[in-house]
Amino acid sequence: MPLPAWMMPLTEDRQRPMAKRDGRVVCIVDDDASLRRSLRNLLMSLGFRVETFASAEAFLESVHPDGVGCMVLDVRMAGMSGVDLLRHLAATGSPVPAIMLTAHTDDETRRRSLEAGAVAFLEKPVRSDALLAAVRTALSSA
Repeated sequence: MPLPAWMMPLTEDRQRPMAKRDGRVVCIVDDDASLRRSLRNLLMSLGFRVETFASAEAFLESVHPDGVGCMVLDVRMAGMSGVDLLRHLAATGSPVPAIMLTAHTDDETRRRSLEAGAVAFLEKPVRSDALLAAVRTALSSA
């Protein structure tokens, strides 16, 4: 009888996500529905628990930050931006590691994102391997 997947030894190409082990959720906050769906499907296919939100305000209304392992945030959204959300969480004593995504890269936005607590700053369209590495880094820093 084969061993269940959770008992199998980990290999380089089959690492068990941290979110699966400790119950933390990866929250995707982006106003682009197709990108949210795509990122959710990618991360869920790798065993992560994922929740998605169309805006920073929707995230704040729905989630208590303590259960969030990390966030994948769009820099530019209608209403509160991803950077503003990071600052708000830090100011309320609930900082969450975040990966910032943007289609509009500039040094000032990158600097503001990193100062607000982002652990990574990735350009859209994002490569799945870069996103996965950033999520693992963010979860390990939480």
